[in-house]
This record gives sequence, C-alpha cells and structure tokens, in this order.
Amino acid sequence: MHDDGQKRYLSFGAVDEQSCVLKSEPMVPQHEYTRIMLLVLLWSKPKRVLSLGLGAGALNTCLHHALPAAKQEAVEIRPAVVEAAYRYFQLPRGKRLVVHTQDAVAFVEADLSQRYDVIFSDIYEESGVNEDQLSHAYIEGCLNKLKPQGWLVLNCWREHQSEALLSYLQNRCPDVRSCITQSGNWVVFAGLSKTIETQKGLQVAAKALTPQLGFSLQGYLRKLQLHCH
Repeated sequence: MHDDGQKRYLSFGAVDEQSCVLKSEPMVPQHEYTRIMLLVLLWSKPKRVLSLGLGAGALNTCLHHALPAAKQEAVEIRPAVVEAAYRYFQLPRGKRLVVHTQDAVAFVEADLSQRYDVIFSDIYEESGVNEDQLSHAYIEGCLNKLKPQGWLVLNCWREHQSEALLSYLQNRCPDVRSCITQSGNWVVFAGLSKTIETQKGLQVAAKALTPQLGFSLQGYLRKLQLHCH
C-alpha cells in the first residue's frame, strides 16, 4: 500500500496496481477496468451482489453508496488485504456488505442456497490472474449461483481472450459482451437472459446512472463488443 497525497494504491506485486482510490472520494473508483465492470448496472438492478476477490474494495465501496438497497458479499482469501481495505481504503462496515475471509474457488464450489443478481470475479495474485478464474468448472460454479436473470462479470487480461472461452459462455448464456481497457484488461459480461435494450436506450440509462456513480459510463459503453452466436 502507498499513496501520492491525493490517491492511495494497493499492489500485490512490484508492478501492477490492484486498486486505486481518491482519498477524498473513496466511493468513486479510479481504475478504468473497475468502472467498466460497473457497465453491468445498465442491464441489472441488483439486490444481491457477490464479489470474488476484494482488493481494496473500490468496486464494493462504489456499489455501497450508489445502490443503498443492495446487499453485498465479498470473498477474499488474504486477511491482510481485508484489514487494509477497512483500515486504509475506507471500505464500509455494516450489514449491507459482508466480507468472507476464505478462498473464492472453494466458496464457488460450496453448495450454498443463496443466489445473486450479479457476480463479479476479480481474483488476482502477485503473478496476475488466478488461472482458476478461467476454468470451465469455476465459471460453471459462478453461473449456478446466479438468479435466472443474473450476470457474471469476469476481469481478465487481454491475453486471455479466446474463442474457446467465448464459445463456452455463449453456449451457457444468451448475452455475452466484452470490453478491452487501455491498460490491457479484458472484462467479460455473461448474462443468463437476453437484454433487449437498444444502444440509445443504454446511453440514456448510462447518463441516468452518472449522479449515483460519480462518473459517466457513456464512454465505456461505446467500447463494448457484443458477441453473437
């Protein structure tokens, strides 16, 4: 963890930043990939959210402020990361955001009855993306924990783009989209139901969300790619 006066950063390795927050506005995520992951709010008005991988909790803090009616769960294997999120990054405490200190893969494999509207998967280690996040078994476990209208959001790297992964998701999900960030993240959205919103309708929805989120989704929406069968 380090800061430059106005911003505070969390890094697992020597190079990559896992999280960045503006200390005066911790509810507004600073990284482009985090903001792009929140495009899912254009298709879902979630009441229950699961985040696999916490980092500094920038995404969770944003959702806590933007969606006061939503309940969140986050899973993070490293107790020190959870402690840092609370102590240095102003992760909210309370019943609306429950943090489980355990392995995300084991959490997905567990036979729990709870179902979620949105699952964010952002499992990173010092060396990069946890390879389990790209496995069919893990993705299937996530999809099985979604409600019928639910969405899975995966944060990967550009080099993980593959027709095999997209084909697998398309066989399970009628709506699959993705977006590449300038820094090289590949964010994938997989919905269990097909959204019928037009591009114009999505732009209107994105504009309406700006006051809640503290930033605009409209520019990121234009980068989104729809993967049709």
